[in-house]
Amino acid sequence: MASVVVELVKGRWFVVFASLLIMSVSGATYMFGLYSGEVKSTLGYDQSTLNLLSVFKDLGANVGLLSGLINEIAPPWVVLSLGAILNLFGYLMMWLSVTGRVVKPAVWQMCVYIYIGSNSQTFANTGALVTCVKNFPESRGFVIGLLKGFVGLSGAILAQIYRGAYGHDTKGLILFVGWLPAVASFIFLRIVRFMKVVRQANESRVFHNILFISLGLAGFLMIMIILQTVFQFSQSGYAASASVVVGLLFAPLIVIFREDLNLWKVKTQGRRLDRNQETGLKEIPENPKLDESAAAKQIDGTKECQRKPDRCFSNVFSPPERGEDYSILQALFSIDMLTLFTATTFGVGGTLTAIDNLGQIGRSLGYPAKSITTFVSLVSIWNFLGRVSAGFVSEILLKKYKFPRPMLLTSVLFVSCSGHLLVAFGVPNSLYVSSIIMGVCFGAQWPLIFAIISELFGLKYYSTLFNLGAAASPVGVYILNVVVAGHLYDKEALKQLAAKGLKRKEGQALTCIGVECYKVSFLIIAGATFVGCIFSFLLVVRTREFYKSDIYKKFREQAEEIDRPISPRTIQMLN
Repeated sequence: MASVVVELVKGRWFVVFASLLIMSVSGATYMFGLYSGEVKSTLGYDQSTLNLLSVFKDLGANVGLLSGLINEIAPPWVVLSLGAILNLFGYLMMWLSVTGRVVKPAVWQMCVYIYIGSNSQTFANTGALVTCVKNFPESRGFVIGLLKGFVGLSGAILAQIYRGAYGHDTKGLILFVGWLPAVASFIFLRIVRFMKVVRQANESRVFHNILFISLGLAGFLMIMIILQTVFQFSQSGYAASASVVVGLLFAPLIVIFREDLNLWKVKTQGRRLDRNQETGLKEIPENPKLDESAAAKQIDGTKECQRKPDRCFSNVFSPPERGEDYSILQALFSIDMLTLFTATTFGVGGTLTAIDNLGQIGRSLGYPAKSITTFVSLVSIWNFLGRVSAGFVSEILLKKYKFPRPMLLTSVLFVSCSGHLLVAFGVPNSLYVSSIIMGVCFGAQWPLIFAIISELFGLKYYSTLFNLGAAASPVGVYILNVVVAGHLYDKEALKQLAAKGLKRKEGQALTCIGVECYKVSFLIIAGATFVGCIFSFLLVVRTREFYKSDIYKKFREQAEEIDRPISPRTIQMLN
């Protein structure tokens, strides 16, 4: 039994489980709506200043080039360690500032604190997600959908666990999201690692089983969020809910243990085959020459790099075929990357602006406080559903019908335009629908973008390119959230104040009421998202031939078969 447990911990499926737990508590950036009001009132910020904090939050959460470059030269445990330290420091300083335990910081200091805290998310993403994608290259849609889905769900997970342990103190929530993700990363430091790529016939089935468990977790969270909004829960009730959430988080361990047990049996049979080689019993691999040819190509490539040390700079504008390993500079100056970057800037920037302002939008349109809390909480659920759906659906459509992922991204961007228009015109009770659209579309974009990057530019420098694509989000958020939404909101609030014959006092928070607060902003955002939709469709046109080909062929050729069926005759002779 001890050997089975050792195999479980050492197996690549346990790496997936550890990564799921790390990601499930690393999405503190999506909880900004729950404690932003506390920050605004305690420190006396106006909406533009609060939006500026939100931009630095999104900047930190998406600018992960440093974590990517570190991961290129260091093992994942180094990246996870640095992320844990950054997370603890950033949110601890925010908590000390909001609770008055330190002198009131300047706005730039708060921006630095929230940037550092949220930047830890890129280290968790790089250390866990990139590792799993490289370990499971033929199931990258499943991997990215699940892991990014758990990040999206982490806001609701953290809220349930926090309420079960500490109650409703929103200031304490800032401290909680500082220490818990750090602890999770430190526990699994040595578990998350790169492993030899192998092929399993039932690999998709294992991911689907984990998906079903995660959907059960999302369903339970949605029910609890609604019930906790309608009914008054006691502290013991919150504790019971949190206990179920923790139990469901560990439920994938059952699937993984069963799978690793089966793999252990296969390995045991393989060792028995080796001991019986003198009897002539030997399993013939399907492609015995593939590993040798792949190794030869790798050696030739190394020699070529040694002969041409300046090659990385001389061929920046002469990239390889799509799907091969691009260098960082080749990908950076690629038209495909620039097109995808532009689509991401307006697409993700628009939906994230809506999510960050959801509470403020609800207040301006006169929604009850309980409804606003429900909107913010349920965004995590819609976000999760968008991520896992996009990851799994795009992978299935790609494998079965060669349906290009950029086409699915284009569809998601087009649908998100309708959500922006609902906010702009303030249709009665439409915020319930638009919050679902925003959450699902925001979540769906990430697995598609990250999978597209891995497919077009290869996996060799995926740690850096993955974070390069994510950097488009804060660019879009700054333009659409601060320059557009925040500025126009404050302008309308000052107009309403002047209409009452009042002047704004120093340090007074601005409040705007009515449809006009966000109407022009979201009309602009809808137009910008449609521009992103056009750029995404251009990428569809550019890559149509690539997605018609067998893009996973080289991974099938290079991977080792680990669950090839043993013939009945062999089993009979072994017994």
